[in-house]
Amino acid sequence: MTTFEPFRVEIPQRDLDDLRSRLAATRWPAELPDVGWRYGIPTRYVRELADYWRGGFDWRRAELALNAHPQFVTDIGGQRLHFVHVRSAEPGALPLVLVHGWPFADFREVIGPLTDPVGHGGDAADAFDLVIPTLPGFGFSGPTRAPGEAATERSAELIAELMARLGYRRYGAQGGDAGSFVAPQLGRIDGEHVVGVHLNDPITIPSWDDDGSGYSASDQAKLAELQDWSTSQTSGYAGIHSTRPQTLAPAVNDSPAGLLAWVLDVVHTYMDPAKELPDDAIDRDMLLTDVSILWFTGTIGSSMLLYKESGQWGADLPDSGVPTGVAVFPGAGTLRGVAEKQNTVVHWSQFDRGGHFAAMEAPDLLIGDLRDFFRTVR
Repeated sequence: MTTFEPFRVEIPQRDLDDLRSRLAATRWPAELPDVGWRYGIPTRYVRELADYWRGGFDWRRAELALNAHPQFVTDIGGQRLHFVHVRSAEPGALPLVLVHGWPFADFREVIGPLTDPVGHGGDAADAFDLVIPTLPGFGFSGPTRAPGEAATERSAELIAELMARLGYRRYGAQGGDAGSFVAPQLGRIDGEHVVGVHLNDPITIPSWDDDGSGYSASDQAKLAELQDWSTSQTSGYAGIHSTRPQTLAPAVNDSPAGLLAWVLDVVHTYMDPAKELPDDAIDRDMLLTDVSILWFTGTIGSSMLLYKESGQWGADLPDSGVPTGVAVFPGAGTLRGVAEKQNTVVHWSQFDRGGHFAAMEAPDLLIGDLRDFFRTVR
């Protein structure tokens, strides 16, 4: 496939019926009393959301919302790639690729303000053309077919080729979570075309011998936490993803309740710490839309492969020299000292609300920071 084929989300009714039947037939485990989240996600909370997913959530309404924006699929090097492509009506719009992480990033709340700033109280000079790819192994891009295809390095290669095929010779890149590896990598491999990189809560993994010398007190405290991370309660999911993803895959691919529990436990770990529950931080229907996409496409197992296959985790990454902006939200473990070693950081913002899933938790703040940063590199 060398062309762009229009794509619409159209889940067969039999798949919706199957999902509801499986949720209704869930064998719920026993649960210890009064342990809160210390043993993982409370079953009673998962059960409440599963009941809503089965009987209250309107997938067809979500489907209409997803189809409100132009979508396409193409083939690059044998890998199917799904993407949303929204052009601005403003003639001077800067192309911007938005790169998600694991388990998802829903960019629907930022599309309108970024492509049509005037219509959302902004300035026409801040307009963007948006390209929002679905990473290999996720959602409508489908599962990967060969080892290494889920690596963040490979995703950067595919996106660079996609932007070239779309005719964009000058563009920006934005990413969070795994996207905070992909976006800077675009600067390294396509620096003649990438004018700026913006990251939210970038994952900054110091080298094994980094003692924090010269770092701020805040960075040194975060470094100490990271050095204990491998034995902390929050690292369990990543340990499984990076070592035994195929062992976990049958459970979460076969049980929608299991998928819901696994994904939302991670959301709870990294969301705004001021919020109590995942659906306090992120709209419940938005969460279930994105969990549903993983379910209907059968890609929860392949989505985890980037943890095992990516070579950038913990690597001493070179600075591309591309101007980089960073937005840090509450609860982030981002080390400024490491971010500045690996990137040419020219813009740094810290916010007092929102969390790791910024496009879903605090889209207004992310939109404002993107506008501020990219004004300097347009």
